[in-house]
Order: sequence, then C-alpha cells, then structure tokens
Amino acid sequence: MEHINRIELQGRIGNVRTNIVGETMVANFSMVTEYLYKTRDGGAINETTWHYVVAWEGREMPDLSQIVKGIPVHVTGRLRSSRYTAADGTEKTLYEVVASKVRLLSEEDVA
Repeated sequence: MEHINRIELQGRIGNVRTNIVGETMVANFSMVTEYLYKTRDGGAINETTWHYVVAWEGREMPDLSQIVKGIPVHVTGRLRSSRYTAADGTEKTLYEVVASKVRLLSEEDVA
C-alpha cells in the first residue's frame, strides 16, 4: 500500500522569518486560507485558517527574500507534526507544511 502525505494551499502570506542554516536559506512563514460557504438559511460563512510553512532554498523555490507579508502564494508540500512542552508545562502539537514547491502569485492570479 502506498502512503500519501501531500497538501496544497493557496492564500496570503502572514508573518515571515528567514534564517541561514549552514549555507542554506530557510523561510518560516504563516499563510492564511479562507473557505467561503453558505448556511442552510442562506447566511454566508467565511472560515479562516492559519497555516505554518517551512520552505528551504532550492529547486522549485523562488528567491526566499521575495516572500513578504500580504502577497498571494501557492504552496505544495507535506504535513508534519511535532510535539513540545510549552512554557506553562502543557503538551502542544504543532502542525506545519514542509514546502516542496512555492509559487508567488500576482493579484491577477487570485482574482
């Protein structure tokens, strides 16, 4: 049986932090996606979700310095989870997207 772990997101970039690890640049950024739907009584609901993305410099990646807050982006990658203990002693689980491809979009691409 083949296992598949693939996620594809399109939204806007939130906060961005870039670092150099060894000789490779890595960008950690948040991105927001929205899902619009109607309730049974016809009311509109806008479901907003924030995602955390890790993108390593390389093939299928733009110049990571171009990843800035507010621009539209399309990300393909895999979902990874990790557990840690927060400062208050509670166990937390973090879900993040490890990007294999990042494509910066223009405003016309999302209109």
